[in-house]
Amino acid sequence: MAGRRRQRRGPGGGRALLAAVLLCVCCRAAAERVRYAIAEELGRGSLVGPLARDLGLSADELPARKLRLSDEKQYFTVNEENGNLYVNERLDREEMCGDSATCSVSFEALVHNPLNIFQVEVSIEDVNDNSPVFSKAVLDLEIGEWTLPGTRFPLEMAHDADVGSNSLLTYQLISNPSFSLAMKDSPDGNKLELVLERALDRESQSSFELVLTAVDAGDPVRSGTVQIRVNVTDANDNPPIFAQDRYRVSLREDAPPGSAVVNLSATDADTGTNAHITYGFGKMPAKVLQKFVLDAESGSITLQEAVDFEETSTYNLAVEAKDGGGLVAHSKVEVEVLDVNDNAPEITILSLSSPVPEDAPVGTVVALLKVRDRDSGENGQVSLELSGEAPLSLVASSGGSYKVVTASALDREQACEHRVTVVARDRGRPALRSSRELVLEVSDVNDNAPVFEEAAYSAYVAENNAAGALVLRVQARDADAGANGRVSYWLAGGSAGAAGAAPLVSVEARSGALYAQRSLDYERCREFAVAVRAQDGGSPARSSTATVRVFVLDRNDNAPRVLWPAAAAAGEAAGGAAAPFEVVPRSAEAGYLVAKVVAVDADAGRNAWLSYELVAASEPALFRVGLHSGEVRTARAVSERDAAKQRVVAVVKDHGQPALSATATLHVVLAESLQEALPELSERPAGAEAAAAAELQFYLVLALALLSALLVLSVALAVLARLRRAGPPAVLRCLGAQRFSLAGAAFPADFCEGTLPYSYNLCVAPPARAPPEAAWPPPPPPVPILSAEELLAGDSCDKPSLSSSAADGEPANPDIPQPAAAMCAAGRRRGRRQRALLWAVLLAAWEAAWGQLRYSVPEEMPKGSFVGDVAKDLGLQLPEISDRGVRILNKGRTQYFAVHGKTGHLVTAERIDREQLCEDVQQCVLRCELVVEGEMKFYEIEVEITDINDNAPSFREAETELRMSETTAPGARFPLARAHDPDSGRNSLQSYELSGDEHFSLAVQAGPGGDQRPELVLAKALDREEAAFHELVLRAMDGGDPARTGTARIRVTVLDANDNAPVFSQAEYTVRVPEDVPVGSTLVIVTATDADEGLNGQVQYSYQMVSVKASKIFHLDAETGAITLMRNLDFEEGTAYELEIQVRDGGDLSDITKVVITVTDVNDNVPEISVRSALSEISEDAPSGTVVALLNVQDRDSGANGEVRCSIDKDIPFRLQRSQGNYYSVVTAGELDREQVSEYNVTVRAADGGRPALQSSAVLALRVLDVNDNAPVFAEERYSARLAENNAAGALVLTVRATDADWGQNARVRYRLAEGRVRGAPLSSYVSVQAETGALYALRSLDYEQLRELQLWVRAEDGGAPALGSNVSVRLEVLDENDNAPQVLYPPAAAALGSGAAWSGVELAPRRSEAGALVAKVVAVDADAGQNAWLSYELAKATEPGLFRVGLHSGEVRTARSPLARDAARHSLVVLVRDHGRPALSATATLSVVLAESVAELLAELGSAADEAAAPGEPAASLTRWLVLAVAAVSCLFVAFLLLLLALRLRRCHRRQLLPPDGGALRGVPVSHFVGIDGVRAFLQSYSHDVSLTADSRKSQLRLSAAACCDTLPARPPPDEPAPLLGDEDPTGALPADPAPPSQAQPNTDWRFSQTQRPGTSGSQNGEEAGAWPNNQFDTEMLQAMILASANEAADGNSTLGGGNGTMGLSARYGPQFTLQHVPDYRQNVYIPGSNATLTNAGKRDAKNAAPAGGNKKKSGKKEKK
Repeated sequence: MAGRRRQRRGPGGGRALLAAVLLCVCCRAAAERVRYAIAEELGRGSLVGPLARDLGLSADELPARKLRLSDEKQYFTVNEENGNLYVNERLDREEMCGDSATCSVSFEALVHNPLNIFQVEVSIEDVNDNSPVFSKAVLDLEIGEWTLPGTRFPLEMAHDADVGSNSLLTYQLISNPSFSLAMKDSPDGNKLELVLERALDRESQSSFELVLTAVDAGDPVRSGTVQIRVNVTDANDNPPIFAQDRYRVSLREDAPPGSAVVNLSATDADTGTNAHITYGFGKMPAKVLQKFVLDAESGSITLQEAVDFEETSTYNLAVEAKDGGGLVAHSKVEVEVLDVNDNAPEITILSLSSPVPEDAPVGTVVALLKVRDRDSGENGQVSLELSGEAPLSLVASSGGSYKVVTASALDREQACEHRVTVVARDRGRPALRSSRELVLEVSDVNDNAPVFEEAAYSAYVAENNAAGALVLRVQARDADAGANGRVSYWLAGGSAGAAGAAPLVSVEARSGALYAQRSLDYERCREFAVAVRAQDGGSPARSSTATVRVFVLDRNDNAPRVLWPAAAAAGEAAGGAAAPFEVVPRSAEAGYLVAKVVAVDADAGRNAWLSYELVAASEPALFRVGLHSGEVRTARAVSERDAAKQRVVAVVKDHGQPALSATATLHVVLAESLQEALPELSERPAGAEAAAAAELQFYLVLALALLSALLVLSVALAVLARLRRAGPPAVLRCLGAQRFSLAGAAFPADFCEGTLPYSYNLCVAPPARAPPEAAWPPPPPPVPILSAEELLAGDSCDKPSLSSSAADGEPANPDIPQPAAAMCAAGRRRGRRQRALLWAVLLAAWEAAWGQLRYSVPEEMPKGSFVGDVAKDLGLQLPEISDRGVRILNKGRTQYFAVHGKTGHLVTAERIDREQLCEDVQQCVLRCELVVEGEMKFYEIEVEITDINDNAPSFREAETELRMSETTAPGARFPLARAHDPDSGRNSLQSYELSGDEHFSLAVQAGPGGDQRPELVLAKALDREEAAFHELVLRAMDGGDPARTGTARIRVTVLDANDNAPVFSQAEYTVRVPEDVPVGSTLVIVTATDADEGLNGQVQYSYQMVSVKASKIFHLDAETGAITLMRNLDFEEGTAYELEIQVRDGGDLSDITKVVITVTDVNDNVPEISVRSALSEISEDAPSGTVVALLNVQDRDSGANGEVRCSIDKDIPFRLQRSQGNYYSVVTAGELDREQVSEYNVTVRAADGGRPALQSSAVLALRVLDVNDNAPVFAEERYSARLAENNAAGALVLTVRATDADWGQNARVRYRLAEGRVRGAPLSSYVSVQAETGALYALRSLDYEQLRELQLWVRAEDGGAPALGSNVSVRLEVLDENDNAPQVLYPPAAAALGSGAAWSGVELAPRRSEAGALVAKVVAVDADAGQNAWLSYELAKATEPGLFRVGLHSGEVRTARSPLARDAARHSLVVLVRDHGRPALSATATLSVVLAESVAELLAELGSAADEAAAPGEPAASLTRWLVLAVAAVSCLFVAFLLLLLALRLRRCHRRQLLPPDGGALRGVPVSHFVGIDGVRAFLQSYSHDVSLTADSRKSQLRLSAAACCDTLPARPPPDEPAPLLGDEDPTGALPADPAPPSQAQPNTDWRFSQTQRPGTSGSQNGEEAGAWPNNQFDTEMLQAMILASANEAADGNSTLGGGNGTMGLSARYGPQFTLQHVPDYRQNVYIPGSNATLTNAGKRDAKNAAPAGGNKKKSGKKEKK
């Protein structure tokens, strides 16, 4: 208890004691404080004061008292010896005391023995050791240029670390008129301010560099400076200014889109956003805006769409430059489009006539074209041409139009349509072209006859055919179309030998099929020909003929016929001679030729192949017969015991199926000489033949005399009869008179189709008058040409002929007066001049008015509004508008106008908008063309479209926004967008008005082009706090009546100042991302907001603090604050990242936030497989379970992602075994076969347990080594080869090839032949095989005739151990070569016959043989085969080449014609036998042929006596021949004369039937209906006529009778006219005529033309010919009938008598041989003597002379050519 109390009291008593002690100490300390004062910055060791002395300590006591200082930092130190206080280190008052006014250092001084504590205070006095210092080296001030003078800006004051007077500062500013310094008193002290003395202009000076100096009051004086950088901030007080008020550029129209047009340049004296200029287009049409695009930043105008010079040649672009404060500048860009040749000429087909008949005349207009090129200058000058093979040409017309006309005759058969390309080229560089295809169809005219596919047909028919069997079909094609091309057939004739062709075949009219009418016989008719005519269905019809040769094929229906020896009965009937026999000498050896049995077979081919056999003989062993030759030879030598006469019977058999045969009996006489055999032959008298010849000659002479007498008598009687009919001799004077042809024939009433047309000739003479000169005969006046219509009309002056002299310009005959003709010609000339003058005046007036047809119409007129009366202005009648096909063609794509079909007015076809058509063009003119298709003409029309006030002014943008700073000074101007009015003149834009706010007003400036430019003027300062927006309305008004207006709203936005800092939405952002997030992914977006607007409210983000590693992984978007991944994250490398991000606005205010990114792990590491050990090769016989490889597997991931499973493919002979830990073994799981798989790529796969699982793989390449377990295998099961015979030794036959599936030495194959023998020789002597290559070679030359095929075996073995092998069969076929010449079996060669060589090849041919009789047959063989053994025979040499022929393939020698008496008795034939090899080989055979009727003649020819006996008979035979020829000639002449008389008689009868004595159907017609002029009436007073009709139209005449001709003056006939036969024609000369009768009228001299104007054949007659018309009543009526018939013929359009050459439609009636030369020419003229007029049938001779009113059809020029 006592202890606790002590413890409780202890603390209280101690505290009291301590307080007492401290109180004593404090009192003592206060009493003993020592003070010193020193200046700062004293050096170390400087004396402060005598501390010991001041403390009352003597020097002696100092050691014992141990004086020391107690402060922690020893600023001072005490000297232990003297006790003085010294400075221990440098003292800096500012560092020690800062800004305190007083500075002192207090510390304690301790004295021991006894312990005393003394307070020491050292006062640090300031010295001026610090200069005034500003906190920044540079002060930046932003002063807006709108700041008013007197505005003050606080400045940072300098700081001086000194105190007292050393810290008193004064400020000085470098001299600058714009700024000054001022001190402002404030409770916080004086403030230094910068005063703006005058207004700033950033454009004059954008910044100021000022120096502010602070000076203290110390000694020495110290100062400090700072640089004040005043940046004058911009106010949007300067609008942009374009470098040019108007830009002028040129642009080629072929500039591609994207081409630069011009670069605009505008400058703004402002800066920053106020100087940021954006470019744009002003108010412009949408079409212009589509063409160009303006880059808002660079001011580059580029082409957006291609421009077209033809659409617009100049573009006026209104461009604007706007700065960031909303001020706008305007400029114009004039883009001149330069024309390039980019428009190909345009071809318009105004009219096209198709189809066109193929007989259309040359010059027919088929199409009317219009060509236009939209380019200008040379680029618009166009030339036109036709491309293509077509008979068309171009004819230029006025106004760029062209006519396409036919240039030559058309032919539908050559081209049924003509496709011609019209090519138009301009003159640009490069020239452009365009084309249009004209398709002209040609309609058909029947101008082509049917044409057979073949000119000659051949058909083969087996004999004994059934009647009606089809022979063949002929086919003819007609190039025409429709009915003109429809073909029908019939037989037109032919020849078939004696039988004739008509009864043998018939033809079907439609199909052209030929049928056999009866069974044919090859022996009677081997071939025959028929003519088949094909005729089309045209009118007139045309036809053609083809020949059909029908060959009859032989059948074996004829037995052989023995020619020699002749049968006994035949021999007796011929001459009573004994049976034929042969003489054989008894000394003949075996093989002696006794005779030859000659037999023929009427069949052909194999049916005619004959074989001979001996069937009976008196001595069978003595004779033998050749199987093929029929030669009877001795089989042995003749012996004495053989009978003198032998009888041999041979049978001749053909090779037909079935075979037919005949027998021949031969009598043989065995005698040593011919004299021994002749007594048995002498049965006929020697002079019998001579008597027969003499008798024949007598009858021939008698027949010749009788026929000659009959011929002479007939001629005499005919001449007398003709003279008796001719009358008195005066008729001869008529025969020389001039003939005139009358165009047209007078046909009787019963004229029908099939009657031959004919014409008349008039024999008339001129009136009797004395010739002007002594020359005879007097020259006739020239004869003009008048058509029949003109003659009937009676007025030749009004309708002159197209061939008159006035047209040709030839002078008339000056010797003949022609007053009437001259007057008529002068009148016609005057009429032509007047018409020409009228046409010239009209043409000039039209040319003057060309292009002046103009109309004016307001725009927006409704459809169908009246524009102008085109029909009246162009002089078109209303009916012509529809008939002629009048239509309007606009030059554009839209049809704006049309012609009213009933009124002829030009009306609008569409609503017309002037602004759409002619934008920016003052005068709007539309051009169109009026095409009159009927006349192939066109006219140009111009229509001016006048403007109406149908468009209100409009602004490009309905609303415009302007941005102005609230600091913008009043009076600032802002350009406004201008309005656009598409109208023109007074209807366009006139004025502007502004309404809406007192802060703004409107000013309108005049532009350089006089346009009005509105400007917005700021009238009152803006305050964004009062109104952030101002809404204004700008109104534009035009001058139309009523006026139209357009408005645009203007929204003025007031810009704010920067007074708010940005603030992050979160102080810290935390995000977790997986490590497999893809690169580029956005991890987090930090956002900060700023309450300011505009640039002040735009914030940018940046890193404040970030590690280098994180800066490479993460990317911060400065604009959006998005943090994206730049590089893949890896959880194993880093798990978390911290980023510190700062945001700063446009006014440099900022905020900071932190972003923490945590990375989470994903399964992104695949397992890794390591091969520790592996084999590269293994034998294919390795056992199962062999270890192949040892593997190690690991995964860097952890957990389930790091758990690995391994696997291997199941279709390979390997498996996977797990070893210790992560080790696996790959072992074989089955047998290996290198031939199936030689290499293995074993893929081991490892997969982890992640989701999704990742896997990897490793490939083990293992090669299997080979073991010889496969035998060689040949490529083919068997081989075959072909080798031509006669090959060279060592020739390659073929190559066998065997392959072994093994490898290396086990697969090396060698070849060898298997043992064998060929024809007893070893196989190895024929062929060998190359061991390495398997090439098989022939060791010797092979012969096809000896060895045709070779079989052998080839064995192939490999190089393994043991070796394996296989065999293959090889078949070698030897091919034949043409190495054997033909061998002639018959006739045998002379050397082969030995003693019988003299008789070898001797054949007997009877002189009575017909053409084709078999003489002998050459038999030959060829040892070759195939084509090399095909033999052909030809006659190489003969004594008489035309007498014999040889069958090409049969070798049969036959007579080519019947032997003649003049032919020699003995003939030598050389037959060449040639095979068909390459090259061909040949052999020859020689035959001796004797022409004889019996053995006796044969023996006589062979003996010398026969040669002498033949000489006396030659003259008699020659005389007989000439007598036969004479009789035949006289007979032919007599028969021809009789036929001629009969023909003349029939013609006369026919003529009388055609022209009855009466005047026909025209008897009652007055003469005035036919002739209307006096000159013609004179010819109708007196004439007589005679008519003769011949087969030649140019010689058919109408002749005058004798009575009338006697009164005429004959003319000399043309010198080349032949004398007529029997008086049918005029003689070449005539007697002078008697004076003309007084009734003959004088010639009318009014009609005179030159001689060359006479058309046809008459135009070329002698100018001296003349004649006169007779005047009896009967002949007058006949002339009227002829003239009327001529006129009717001219007007008949369906006449079948064409004007061209050809058959004139008569081939269908008279056959193809009836051509134009057999048809009378009815187109001749009637020449009127005494005048110059000619009666012509207009349009029948020449299309150029056709009368205008002629109704006759024109024939095509192509027909005229034909």
